[in-house]
Amino acid sequence: MESENSKEANMSEPPKSYNTSEEIEEVVRKFETYAFDPSEFNHPEHLIVALLYLRDSTEEEALERMRRSLFHFLAHHQVQENVYHETITLFWLKLVRRFLSQTDAARPLIEIANDLIQTHGDSPLIYSYFSKERLDSEAARQRWIEPDLEPLNNALIPQARR
Repeated sequence: MESENSKEANMSEPPKSYNTSEEIEEVVRKFETYAFDPSEFNHPEHLIVALLYLRDSTEEEALERMRRSLFHFLAHHQVQENVYHETITLFWLKLVRRFLSQTDAARPLIEIANDLIQTHGDSPLIYSYFSKERLDSEAARQRWIEPDLEPLNNALIPQARR
């Protein structure tokens, strides 16, 4: 859902950080109530939503909730549904799930969220795993396809504070 302009802006700005758990939970609330303008819902916000969805459910449940919420968000803002990309969505959910599996769940949410943004806030990371051609394919947009450059099971998950 990120535009080329928002990707460029994300690369030049320092990583976003949160000061309170309430700010983190507010991201999900604003997303699910369509309070974000589409231009405000960028990669860091996607990661935070994925984090909170995965924190309390399975990957499959989180994916279904993310899909449903994204389609409702797009419809509410009258954005074409073809903006949704299954492979990109599932890639980031898988990376966030792996990040969570390597993180001490007893840590405060604020620390976990800020570490996630710090370590995974670079949206072009996906191109370490997928060629542009493969990721831009209609097949990748419609369903999960395996990476062609690096297997996801070899995904280097940067070390977060434990």
